[in-house]
Amino acid sequence: MIAHTNDTAGARRIAAAFARAAADGRAALIPYVVAGYPEAAVSFDAACAAIDNGADLLEVGLPYSDPLADGATLQRASQGALAAGATFERSLALVGRIAAARPLVPVVAMGYANQLIGGGDGRDRAIALARAGVAGVIVADLTPDEGAPFEAVAAEAGIAVVYLVAPTSTPDRRAAVAARSGGFLYCVSLVGVTGARTDLPPTVAALVRDVTAVSPVPVAVGFGVSSAAHVRAIAEAGAAGVIVASALVDALGEEGRDVAALGSLVAELRAATGAG
Repeated sequence: MIAHTNDTAGARRIAAAFARAAADGRAALIPYVVAGYPEAAVSFDAACAAIDNGADLLEVGLPYSDPLADGATLQRASQGALAAGATFERSLALVGRIAAARPLVPVVAMGYANQLIGGGDGRDRAIALARAGVAGVIVADLTPDEGAPFEAVAAEAGIAVVYLVAPTSTPDRRAAVAARSGGFLYCVSLVGVTGARTDLPPTVAALVRDVTAVSPVPVAVGFGVSSAAHVRAIAEAGAAGVIVASALVDALGEEGRDVAALGSLVAELRAATGAG
């Protein structure tokens, strides 16, 4: 039997964050920052600013040389972090600083299978993630078909493994993936890579309703979400959470250092999540 990562301390922390937002009558806001972009000190400040301006959970991208699911903005930020000296170990040290500085907000790390699992089961990396204080991990290119070994070691480490579903996933596939996801289910809003969009697909509301109907864990929607209007529309469709990534990296400006602008955008997005 597969060890379910929704039965972990990390998943319970994530569930509590979604429950607090729901009790306020709103969707949870999940901003994203890239560890080490443009450098460690600034990305720490950006993470704290995101939390202080209304994040319910924080997603932290672990810089990687081949981020297949990411569009131009996040690729640029990841490459910038690597150029500034980011490594997996330094990224986790930064995550640990964030988790210690803002312990009430769960941190969810995001990376890729080669980076987090490699040729084994990922045990060492799962333990390292847990020690850094993360509540969960998103492995962007991992599916439940291949994820059982990593789920087992993540469950032992006490962290949730968050899976993704896409608009192209069949109803049966959505249900199967949702049943294996820990903490929450990441619902990709569109076909393609990450990146701020002017408009979301008109099918998003129906997608949210359909995925939510089959998911035993909260559903959070990401990819392309870039404005308060997008957040409001997704929240009104019934999503438990909204993930915003590229728009926040863009808000940091060309040099990646405008932390105040990022904080202002997070506050604006938080105001659009509902009644809270």
